[in-house]
Amino acid sequence: MIKVAILTLSDKGAKGERDDTSGPAIEKIIKKINATIVSYEVIPDNKSKIKRKLISMCKKADLLLTTGGTGVSPRDVTPDATREVIDYEIPGMAEAMRAEGMKKTPFAMISRAVTGVKGKTLIINLPGSPQAVKENLSVLLPVLSHTIEKLHGSTEDCAGCK
Repeated sequence: MIKVAILTLSDKGAKGERDDTSGPAIEKIIKKINATIVSYEVIPDNKSKIKRKLISMCKKADLLLTTGGTGVSPRDVTPDATREVIDYEIPGMAEAMRAEGMKKTPFAMISRAVTGVKGKTLIINLPGSPQAVKENLSVLLPVLSHTIEKLHGSTEDCAGCK
């Protein structure tokens, strides 16, 4: 069972001025794999708060999915905070999400989403809209379980994976 943490980054959501619809969208999608939600929070777009929350959530999750703050607006600091927390990036996942998004909208090219690893936790930055969450996460679903298994020490050859 994959332990999943969801972190929504939204100033208005954190103040209760807007309902978070992307976090619940992630919950619905992630149920398609052998996963359970162990943590779900909404916090403001504040780099130091994001960093602290990423670090604490990594202690209890195999997969940490963020939503929001991946664009180019001044308050979009999720990728910056993530880069400061992770041990290393997995750029192919972020590239795959952008490539999939480009099939729908040219604005996908301005996504700064990051994917990477902290310890044995895979962190994936997703966009803030439920539709974009669905599109981006769907492209990664086929490799999530395998990636988590590898992070936890699986020695199975990838050539034998399906």
